[in-house]
Amino acid sequence: MKILRDYQFVDPEDRGASVAIGNFDGVHLGHQSVIDIARDAAPDAPLGILTFEPHPRAYFAPEAAPFRLMSREARASRLEKLGVEMLYELNFNAALAALTPEEFALRVLSGGFGFSHVVVGADFCFGKGRSGTAADLKAYGGDMGFGVTIAPLMAHTDVTVSSTAIRQALSDGNPRDEAAMLGHWHRIEGPVIGGEQRGRELGYPTANMSIDGLHPPAFGVYAVLVDVLEGPHTGSYQGVASMGIRPMFGENRPNLETFIFDFAGDLYGTPLSVALIEHLRPEEKFDSLDALITQMDADSARARSILAAL
Repeated sequence: MKILRDYQFVDPEDRGASVAIGNFDGVHLGHQSVIDIARDAAPDAPLGILTFEPHPRAYFAPEAAPFRLMSREARASRLEKLGVEMLYELNFNAALAALTPEEFALRVLSGGFGFSHVVVGADFCFGKGRSGTAADLKAYGGDMGFGVTIAPLMAHTDVTVSSTAIRQALSDGNPRDEAAMLGHWHRIEGPVIGGEQRGRELGYPTANMSIDGLHPPAFGVYAVLVDVLEGPHTGSYQGVASMGIRPMFGENRPNLETFIFDFAGDLYGTPLSVALIEHLRPEEKFDSLDALITQMDADSARARSILAAL
């Protein structure tokens, strides 16, 4: 998959794609349906995604609580797995935010990237002040020579599939409900970072990962699937993970600590992808380290049983 970040200097071979436009946070089933429409709208054109970095919501409210379901790297990885060939990841800045809807359509979509077809959700808004609608885009496409399809919102039972609904499931500790809307397990991806070695001292060495910038899942213990993405230990594993602030050891920054079953090796700096499968229990503070270890033993046994049934 090729990634472009500048609409002003585009090679001829990178023009003409059929693209879906949006933030694609989580790449959920609604997003995937929009991508499928873009694929079918112009089968002979490269399949592309036009998205924005940073997320416009983060740009306009930088002090707001973290809300993203996935990092830009995790999003790119998921999109590539879906067969996306071109990722147009526009730098969202003051200049882009100041474009009127018509200027955005003319300078970015038509003149810049030269898209042959674009697909947006029915709730799509664009341009300065989010003043442009999907219907406006369809009209601009007719004038400027690119096709436009407006995709309906997707419903999942009685809940519309959306990043908001998925965040709620994540906050509630319901990864299976979340996965039903995503079409895949929710994953935390990133490099293994250094820790304080407490897990190793307790007989449970962990691979620690930051969740900075992401919407935090419900704190507690999870059964997890682990993909080691690079290096000599590349492969898929099972494990149990703690998400939270580790109240047994004072006040800490929230992170994810994963104990990988039947594994021995150095993973520091190695990128992992950890899928949350089931929330086993909330985060707790125990009366003693022995009590903590006893509970960790029980958590591991329960996680093994759950993962064996997948």
